[in-house]
Order: sequence, then C-alpha cells, then structure tokens
Amino acid sequence: MDKKGLLIVISGPSGAGKGTICKELIKQEELWVSVSATTRSPRKGEEDGVNYYFLNKEDFKQKIKEDDFLEYAEVYGNYYGTPKSKVLEKVHNGNNVILEIDIQGALKVKEKYPEGIFVFVLPPSMEELKKRIINRGSETEESFMTRFKSAYREINYVSKYNYAVVNDTVEDAVTKIRNIISAENCRVDRIKESILESKEEFIHEQFYD
Repeated sequence: MDKKGLLIVISGPSGAGKGTICKELIKQEELWVSVSATTRSPRKGEEDGVNYYFLNKEDFKQKIKEDDFLEYAEVYGNYYGTPKSKVLEKVHNGNNVILEIDIQGALKVKEKYPEGIFVFVLPPSMEELKKRIINRGSETEESFMTRFKSAYREINYVSKYNYAVVNDTVEDAVTKIRNIISAENCRVDRIKESILESKEEFIHEQFYD
C-alpha cells in the first residue's frame, strides 16, 4: 500500500514571518499548496481555483452543512474556509500538503485531522517581533498596539503544536521545517504498512521462491 502524504500546517503570530517561510519552503520541497474557499468577490487578476475557490454564500453554507471544510471563519461579512475533500484527497494520494493558516484555524484543523504536522513559527524575541511589525510601515499606532498585543497572546498557543521553530533567519527556519518533514516521513507509525509489506516479501523470497 502506498504511503499517505503529510498535511503540514504552519501558523504563528502576526509578524513571525510564516508567509515568507512558506514561500521559500515551497521552492525547496515538493508540496501541494492548499487553496482556500471564499465568498468574497475575485480581485483583479485572481483566478478561481488558483488564488481561491470563489463561492456564493449559499454554496458555502451548504458545504458547511456537508462538513466539507477542515476549518472556516467569517471575516468582515465574508466566509473563508479550507476544503476538506481536496486536501485529504491529495494526502491520501501520497502528496505532502502545506497549509498556512491562522492559529484558531489550525486548532480546528487539528480537531478534524490530528495526524497532521502542526508547526508554530516564533519570532526570536518580542522586541524583534515589534520591529518586524513596525517595519511593515502599514500600521497606525493604535493598530500596531492591537496587533502586538494579539501576537503576545497568540504565543501562548505554542504548547498545542507538535513543533516550534524560531525564525531567526528564513534560511535556518526553512531548514528546520525540512528536517521535520524528513523525520516525519521516517516515523514507524507512518510507514509500518510498508515495513510489513517488505517483511512479507523477504519471507516469501527466502522460503517460497
């Protein structure tokens, strides 16, 4: 039997650099990127099935009833969600899937698919996190304080993850996550069926051929 792929969920507080890490990780690893569904209208240049799966609210709510999302949320009047069937189809076909998502969404995914690999990206320090948020140049003083306080609270969720990776540099963080993927691919509980098949083949060759 072919080995299932991994569902790798990356999240962390705003400003930790998880988006940059994921972009670099995708360049270096063979990963299928999960595409979210949304009820908001496409922006200029966005393609259905590439940037998002664009649904109307009736279709989205029907999919909620059918339990077709690993997680979903309503943000500013629009729904966003991670399609369960598409993600699990890829995983069961042996593909490694990466999902960059906020912390609340990641915890919902963990409830439905606990065998996923949950990686929490941390800043090297709260002072560095503060600098990264400020350097974005898009925050007012009020929005900065809101974002920083939220990030401070979110770090408390790290204990709910399998792994924590400190983002000192993107290169080092990506290397650590690639090492995590390699280690997970060698776990006995993930490859035991392949081990048993190899054992049976060996016995057959030794005693029956």
